[in-house]
Amino acid sequence: MTFFNRPPFSTRHDAGLPTTALLIFLATFNSGFAAQAEGKRSLANRPNVLIIYADDLGYGDVQCYNPKSRILTPNINRLANEGMRFTDAHSAATVCTPSRYSLLTGRYAFRLPNHGRVFDGIGGPNLITKDRLSLGQMFSDLGYETGCVGKWHLGMTFFDKQGNPINKGGPEPVTRIDYERSIVGSPIHRGFGYFFGTAACPTTDWLYAFVEGDRVPTPPTQLLDKSQLPKHPYSVDNRKGWKADDFNLEEVDLVFLEKSKSFLHKHYQTSPEKPFFLYHAMQAVHLPSFPADQFKSSSDSGPHGDFIVELDFIVGSLMETLKQHDAEKDTIVIFTSDNGPEVLTTVRMRKDHQHDAAAPWRGMKRDLWEGGHRVPMIVKWPEKVPANTTSHALICQTDLMATLAAITNTQLPENCAEDSIDFSHLLLEKNQTGHREFIIHQGFAGDRKLAIRSKEWKYLNCRDSGGNNYEKQPLLRPYYNDSQSTADAQLYNLAVDPAETNNLYLQEPEMVIRMRTKLEEIKFMTRKSIPKK
Repeated sequence: MTFFNRPPFSTRHDAGLPTTALLIFLATFNSGFAAQAEGKRSLANRPNVLIIYADDLGYGDVQCYNPKSRILTPNINRLANEGMRFTDAHSAATVCTPSRYSLLTGRYAFRLPNHGRVFDGIGGPNLITKDRLSLGQMFSDLGYETGCVGKWHLGMTFFDKQGNPINKGGPEPVTRIDYERSIVGSPIHRGFGYFFGTAACPTTDWLYAFVEGDRVPTPPTQLLDKSQLPKHPYSVDNRKGWKADDFNLEEVDLVFLEKSKSFLHKHYQTSPEKPFFLYHAMQAVHLPSFPADQFKSSSDSGPHGDFIVELDFIVGSLMETLKQHDAEKDTIVIFTSDNGPEVLTTVRMRKDHQHDAAAPWRGMKRDLWEGGHRVPMIVKWPEKVPANTTSHALICQTDLMATLAAITNTQLPENCAEDSIDFSHLLLEKNQTGHREFIIHQGFAGDRKLAIRSKEWKYLNCRDSGGNNYEKQPLLRPYYNDSQSTADAQLYNLAVDPAETNNLYLQEPEMVIRMRTKLEEIKFMTRKSIPKK
């Protein structure tokens, strides 16, 4: 600034720039300054983005989706009242790891070499390769402050003292971790400026310890003592892994909440001129159902009901934090779940509390039937997305990448987000006429068992659920339906049979051929060639 307080040029050629040169300099400087200012304005006009990702939350677990729900979810209901509720939204897969990969990359996980298998323990390496654009990297490249808090579950590489990668499940590999070495493939290596969370499932894993950045600040020192944990029908599913002293299995989600709130507070203290992208991936309501002390007996539907109440509280607390910073109007909030509800919680909640987590759909987590992947999805963006609206358009969580790219005026490269289709018109134009011509559903077995949906028609390339064994599992045997058991695959018309009980495979051979052919075509499509509505 002192330069402009001096005379623009001197009559002495050795005292300053020549007139012509100075003018060129000033023109260049002012042009650069103007471009920088325009960049700041452009950045300032881009919205914040908060994705709240629930775990194993069923379509029927939320009051605004299931009027018969026994569990109060006032904060999620309020989110729906203030935004758009999608009734035909789907996770890309029926289990944790592939769904998370697809949401963050806009790509079906069955396209991966390992077909999107589920990691446990310190499994890896990271499924999002360095050359794969992720939501974290996309927003980071745009100049956003980026944070990831909670359950990662996409693989990280831990090393032993000899510097060898471990990448294995089970308790024994955990004992070989050298905690002095950096973890490779942490979210901070995939575009997130900040990460605090866990490598895999927080309360069902072999490593019960938090990861911050690319380190474990408090390494585990003892095997988990399960005798100290609550005993109830929803307390199963955790393994006897190695636990850190600061890791309380009943407080994990509240720790995640405080870390996300701290990220937001710090952002507005240090970089309020920038937008933020925060991906908050909860433990709730994955088994075991360990609600924090303050939520025990908060519902009349047992520990799992209490856990849903805690999840709802977390949603409300994050909304309140945005309000504290006057950021509600400038923030797109997306709330959804990674797949349908777990078998044990669904069946027991039906029996014990007359609550149906999968309602009104057939199937649960792991299944290709609707209950395995049709999930709640709510989008709130005040003054942009009309409040208290409902969309019946067919969408997939893979579509978030193309949609958010469109909203932020970002051009996606052709080698990314192959399975992402922009649905911003649904949000902004009040146009609810269709979206996808086809959608793929990925079951528990990667690319071996898939389903395809086109309008009312749905085809499964297998004879079973694509996940759970209804014929042999005692809990599921009462729900076993052997309709058309002689058929090689399944075909349903959801318009007249939303419960998927009448297999039309033998009656509609032409439709079977059409759907099967399209399924095989889409398996090899690029983003550019995927049909759009």
